Amino acid sequence: MGIRITASVVALVGLGWLAPVGSQLAQACGGTFCDGLPNAMPVDQTGETILFVVDDGFIEAHIRLEYDPKGAAERFAWLVPVAAIPELSVGSESLLSSLDLATVPLYGFTTNNEPCPDVDGDVDPCDEDDGGRGEKLDVGDEGPPSEPDVVSHETVGAFEMFVLDGGDAQGVMQWLGDNGFAQDPAAEPIIAEYLDEGHLFVAFKLAPDADASEIHPITLRYAGEQPCVPIRLTRIAAVEDMAIRTYFLGDARVVPSNYRHVVLNPLKLDFTNFAANYREVVTQAVDEAGGRAWVTEFAGDSAVVSPQGIVEADWSADVLATATAMEAVAAATTLGNVDCSGPACVWNSPLLAGILAEHLHLPEDFDLDALWVCPECFEDTLAAVPWDPRAFVSDVATRIIEPAKHGVALLARFPVLTRMTTTLSPHEMLEDPMFQENPDMPDVFRGQELGVLNSFCSGERSFSVPDGRLVALPGASWPDIEPELMPYAARIEEIAAAGAPMVIVDNEVRIDALLTRFNETNNVRVPLDVACGGDTGEPSGSGGLLGGPTHVESADGGCACAATATPRRLGWGWSLLALGLLWWPRRRVFNLGG
Repeated sequence: MGIRITASVVALVGLGWLAPVGSQLAQACGGTFCDGLPNAMPVDQTGETILFVVDDGFIEAHIRLEYDPKGAAERFAWLVPVAAIPELSVGSESLLSSLDLATVPLYGFTTNNEPCPDVDGDVDPCDEDDGGRGEKLDVGDEGPPSEPDVVSHETVGAFEMFVLDGGDAQGVMQWLGDNGFAQDPAAEPIIAEYLDEGHLFVAFKLAPDADASEIHPITLRYAGEQPCVPIRLTRIAAVEDMAIRTYFLGDARVVPSNYRHVVLNPLKLDFTNFAANYREVVTQAVDEAGGRAWVTEFAGDSAVVSPQGIVEADWSADVLATATAMEAVAAATTLGNVDCSGPACVWNSPLLAGILAEHLHLPEDFDLDALWVCPECFEDTLAAVPWDPRAFVSDVATRIIEPAKHGVALLARFPVLTRMTTTLSPHEMLEDPMFQENPDMPDVFRGQELGVLNSFCSGERSFSVPDGRLVALPGASWPDIEPELMPYAARIEEIAAAGAPMVIVDNEVRIDALLTRFNETNNVRVPLDVACGGDTGEPSGSGGLLGGPTHVESADGGCACAATATPRRLGWGWSLLALGLLWWPRRRVFNLGG
């Protein structure tokens, strides 16, 4: 087959996620159009991810929207306000997954154990749906609605997409109902605002012969200079503290222009549990900044994202142009694309499984997992199904291979990648976040934030966080240090298009004072290496945090060199556990923004 789909299998720490924000669009953009991006309506959104690329007067937005798998995914009704007619195309799931994998913050620790005497005194150096058709709304007695003109109607991948121009809010709602889109009355006044500002709408839903397993990212390319995420429509279907992730490819680091920026207080992260509370810390820090702020998780060389896993040189579906259904299934399931060792089969590329299922035309109750495990067991069944190999090859090329190749070209062209995240609740989606480049801002890299857990023979413990600060561990879990006083945000900033951030709130002195008081109250033990003259927070010796000789106190109070500190869950083994929202198995709608 020549296709080797490799998707990320790593969990994203804290936010599994990301999605957009909202405000009065005209107010946010100074009375002009935001160069804006998707609003979803009314899917039950749990998060969004958007990659923005600004190039030669156009913005290219790659959108993946996460949805509630308990909802009726087949009733997706996405309505995207745009300032001009966009070019529509299929986005690359492998590109977005690779961005996630390469830049995800990873938190963990090594252990530094005091050599303890053994028994001989020796020291051991150790909902029901309605078929997808929305109900028509009562438009009241205000006169007949004016429906929009359908400027274009096309199928893009698994989606049926319409570009709507003009009409009024009642007419747009009426059109949605008449054309099989679910509706929410709360959307009508928001739609009216966008129409008053001169926007068109892109409305899209799953094509009649597609199902949720085929949902993929969508790419919109439209005229504009400043990325903006209009989210007023998002709030009618968003969950509380909805996660939003944005990526930007460009020539410099990107910063929020009308939202604040926050730097997290690392003492709030549960290092001993691999920062499992990361999303909560982000949410609370954003709330301390007024509910509308972003956290930068990565900013630096885009080469951190490897083309491997996005697309491979030998990717080609041409060999399947004359393949039988049996040969196609056998090829797809023998190239490492599917793992059926668990209770259900999990595909590295869920989209490939969906495309196969679509073209096999099997009964709805057919056990696909049994087919993936043993294609030859169903040879007679596959021989009897209608099968068009060229149509299958076309879908694989347009939905997987071509978007992935375009993604690799973007990474090669733009040198700087920025990743930011936030969480927003519906009541906070009142201002559209806008973004701009700032070439004066430094790089940010959160990969493998490793602390050191110091364990003593007495049973006492302390923890050296990556920035060198020492925390007493009087209990079995990470301490919640003076929760009424300890802030979640170390700094709250505003950042312009040039220069250093303007610090609005600096909590560093307060954080240090609260930590000092906590450590004194709990008689914190100094790390062994510090007591013996080593570097704060890092075992001395060639191994550093990852091992090497460690200085320890000898029995007479002097210093001695003990065995290598014991690493704990290093590398991807622990990082898989460390991460917050696991995208495995994948059950999501490929995002309309993060």
